[in-house]
Amino acid sequence: MVPLDKLEAITRRFEFLEARMGEGLSGEEFAAVGREYAELKPVVEEIAAYRGLLAEIAGAEAMLGDPEMRDLAEAELVELRARLEEAERSVRLALLPRDAADARPAMIEIRPGTGGEEAALFAGDLLRMYQRYAEARGWKFEIIEAQASELGGIREVVAHVKGEGVFARLKYESGVHRVQRVPETESGGRIHTSAATVAVLPEAEDVDIRIDPGDIRIDTMRASGAGGQHVNTTDSAVRITHLPTGIVVTSSEKSQHRNREIAMQVLKARLYDLERQKADAERAADRKAQVGSGDRSERIRTYNFPQGRVTDHRIGLTLYRLAEVMTGDLDEIIDALIAETQARQLAEME
Repeated sequence: MVPLDKLEAITRRFEFLEARMGEGLSGEEFAAVGREYAELKPVVEEIAAYRGLLAEIAGAEAMLGDPEMRDLAEAELVELRARLEEAERSVRLALLPRDAADARPAMIEIRPGTGGEEAALFAGDLLRMYQRYAEARGWKFEIIEAQASELGGIREVVAHVKGEGVFARLKYESGVHRVQRVPETESGGRIHTSAATVAVLPEAEDVDIRIDPGDIRIDTMRASGAGGQHVNTTDSAVRITHLPTGIVVTSSEKSQHRNREIAMQVLKARLYDLERQKADAERAADRKAQVGSGDRSERIRTYNFPQGRVTDHRIGLTLYRLAEVMTGDLDEIIDALIAETQARQLAEME
């Protein structure tokens, strides 16, 4: 049974926020109230449906004392009580603590790991996989920094993804992705194992991270491409070093002003992610036991091309749909990861 006093408190809070929004608040206060209101709205809708069902059950039970209505009431109660368990579960899911960053845009960083040029080619495959996934979900996918390898792979790429629920879904992609296949660079036909690392960071807002100008060093340099060929002949590339943490970010677009903006945006995202990881570590002694913990050193998935299968090691899910997955069909995997996370959270609540 869901505690009704808790449901009543949430409903009252929602009604209070609704009234506040009609009072002509200032921009910043209105935005804060609006965010909380939007977060509570789906919860209150589930609560209303659940309480409505309880009222129907109470009404049907009251009719049991009427001989003329008893049979009808008993039949109705069977149906209503069958719906009650699912309604309770829906309310419990709605009450689960939300990751404050779930609704935010995200930064995706992809880098090759072990495997040399084949790892760089696989990193490029992952980039295209996420581009297609974003396109399928109607998200905006913008590459803001990329370094190509000699054979067309990726040495490093940073992308910005905007849309509804971006971080809520992409955060499960953080970790080491392993590929098993015959490399394009291998003439002997032997299967090699390579890897690439994916980091998904929620975009930081100015209120999250304030950077002291004295804590950073900004260098300009000449942007260069694969093989040392210069992309342009001006010192437009920007490198920012955050001195307290040692984090270094670079951007090498043609505009130095734009490069500063991009590099600061990436730096804020990394610092915000660092703060989130510290908070997670304090809340959970063993973060590796958590699905989607975001540990970049954790091997999360294997893509086996000879067998056409992809395996997510965190939940033991294997699909023989590798071709579809590589073209951006990730929903089945991500939905399963979300379901596992919710099941664990529900167990902890109970």
